[in-house]
Amino acid sequence: MVEKKWAAGVMAAISQKSAVAGIIGMGYVGLPLAAAVAHAGFKVVGFDIDEAKLPLLNNGQSYIEAVGSDTLKVLIGKGLFGATNDFSRLRECDVIVICVPTPLTRHREPDMSYIENTGRTIGAHLRPGQLVILESTSYPGTTREVLKPLLERSGFTSGEEFFLGFSPEREDPGNTGFGTSTIPKLGGGDGADALTLMTKFYGSIVNEFVPVASMEIAEAAKITENVFRAVNIALVNELKIIYAKLGIDIWEVIEAAKTKPFGYMPFYPGPGLGGHCIPIDPFYLTWKSREYELPTRFIELAGEVNVTMPHYVVETMARALDTRHGLALTKSSILILGMAYKKNISDIRESPSLRLMELLEERGAKVAFHDPFVAEIPSTRAHGQFARRRSVALDAAAIAAHDCVLIATDHDAVDYTMLAGAKLVVDTRNAMARHGIAGDNIVKA
Repeated sequence: MVEKKWAAGVMAAISQKSAVAGIIGMGYVGLPLAAAVAHAGFKVVGFDIDEAKLPLLNNGQSYIEAVGSDTLKVLIGKGLFGATNDFSRLRECDVIVICVPTPLTRHREPDMSYIENTGRTIGAHLRPGQLVILESTSYPGTTREVLKPLLERSGFTSGEEFFLGFSPEREDPGNTGFGTSTIPKLGGGDGADALTLMTKFYGSIVNEFVPVASMEIAEAAKITENVFRAVNIALVNELKIIYAKLGIDIWEVIEAAKTKPFGYMPFYPGPGLGGHCIPIDPFYLTWKSREYELPTRFIELAGEVNVTMPHYVVETMARALDTRHGLALTKSSILILGMAYKKNISDIRESPSLRLMELLEERGAKVAFHDPFVAEIPSTRAHGQFARRRSVALDAAAIAAHDCVLIATDHDAVDYTMLAGAKLVVDTRNAMARHGIAGDNIVKA
């Protein structure tokens, strides 16, 4: 049978590690995956439309913390990695993995353009005997309903001449305990042959591959992981507001509650949600559910709570400036500590710090920021007005020059004792207390 012929060819190439892997998207997901695949002994071609990335990658210069430049240089020296924007080279690849963004539109609906454009591009160069895997997070049904038809425009059929699957990324920037190869990987295929090939491919790269019965189950599992986190973070953010009115410190409550060894899992409040997953992925499911006229009350309510957190922080700051120093926010200067969405990384995707900066400047405040990992704010889809704004030094003079220091991201590299002399510190991460620093100038938000 034709199906068995092409499947056997891909299987042989993967088994012998003669397979070439093409990974589309050299960002926070694609580049670590490329390094892991190359490290396993496969030749990798990295594809990206951003021409600025290509000379960096081909010279062994990494812009992702999870992949060291030394690692890239070794892989390049062994002939196992190279980057290009020549998508005709997809024909060289036996395995093609899609790691492109899946953002939301301004109306909080899925922006499928990256997946759709990538699908058309692959379809234009598709050949028999290729395994295509989508890793970009999306709603259940995306791989079958959106990607598969685009690929089959080539005249080839999934499960016969080529093979298709979905395996969600599970990257966690800044997590030194887990990496691409040590995080369990799950996936579902369009038919038994596709799943067998995925199991063989990922099984050669990661410590554990978990096959599931369908692509839709794999897609739903990823959404479920992030809905779980978004809802629980919203819950603790709402409790933070309630307990603050009652004069109770939410951080002390969490420390007390987590002493229970069962039935409780700690989540922590913050100034809002950041990163590519939690602020975005749940809304892919809410959008899909509307097709079936099904409400998603928990998800949408969680989104409302988390989206309001930057407003809560700004209002808390405005009250503190007024009551403690007689200052209006419109005439205040604010130093935001931390631009990345979480500590010890440079990733600013969907960072609440960007929204905080926007809200503060809309209120008339003068805003600067310090971040030891973000020297300059890159251009973003939603906050392009802040592009190229640079981090200021954090020293006694800078602290004294500002009416308030807002701790939005609690990087470990910061000397928090320096903030003891600040006029006002608004702490959204409990950083001051964790470092044993107390004072009447500290307000938690």
